Amino acid sequence: MVALQKRREPLSPRTLFLLNIGLIFTGSAIVAIAYNLFLLPNRIASGGVSGFATIIYDVFAILPAITLWSLNIPLFLLGLLLLGGLKYGAKTIIGTLFLPFVVYLTQDWSPATTDPLLGAIFGGIGVGLGLGLVFRAHASTGGTDLAAQIINKYTGASLGACVFVMDGLIVLTSAFVFSLEYALYALISLFITGKTIDLVQTGLGYAKIALVISEKEEQVRSAILYEIDRGVTRLDAQGGYTDKKRPVLMCVVDRHEVTKLKQVVEHVDPAAFVIVTNATEVLGEGFKT
Repeated sequence: MVALQKRREPLSPRTLFLLNIGLIFTGSAIVAIAYNLFLLPNRIASGGVSGFATIIYDVFAILPAITLWSLNIPLFLLGLLLLGGLKYGAKTIIGTLFLPFVVYLTQDWSPATTDPLLGAIFGGIGVGLGLGLVFRAHASTGGTDLAAQIINKYTGASLGACVFVMDGLIVLTSAFVFSLEYALYALISLFITGKTIDLVQTGLGYAKIALVISEKEEQVRSAILYEIDRGVTRLDAQGGYTDKKRPVLMCVVDRHEVTKLKQVVEHVDPAAFVIVTNATEVLGEGFKT
């Protein structure tokens, strides 16, 4: 009989709430520190209100924290009014207020690097890591994300397009205020931020989906069940050339189990046809949620 992994008990609402609050504080702090150590000193305005604050600081010498507060707080209040109460989450107010506060506290820290490329890369990683944690708590840090929701509601434009246009305008403005080279660095940072957010959201432990077509379907199924200790789903299929019924076995395994899976299938049926592809998120028995 296949041994099943013990199902984890769900977190209590109170514990989950405290965990989410911790993620918001931690993520906001990471974003603020990455901004002061990498982005601001290297004049990298990679979109968002923080990018606009970088431009304002260079032109008018206004502290970024002041710019962040003066834009984020009105946007938050406007969101309360136009988006229907707390529709986008009351937790957003934490990031809206705490992120500029940490920017203010760390404004005198020495830059980690004065190389714009390194600043763009590691600043993008830091901002992406912090925002990814905040997003995992189902919150945001306000700014252009909130403005995009408002524009989306009243114009019908897609949310992604709104964010892209606003971030694009800030990067374009940096090209005129700083130089085209710095705008290109900003694009690099913006790209890395997006990839890092995806990585934080999906995690490093990519699972794999294996599809197996074999004449020895029953033996392969048993081998996967009892030798790898993974569940198998049998899919009814039909050969496109032979027009014969060809059952397909689908199995989801951890990345480190792929080699063993291929060895087991090859041992049972060397002629088996195996397809292995990535599954970026798997929920359910035996896998992390």
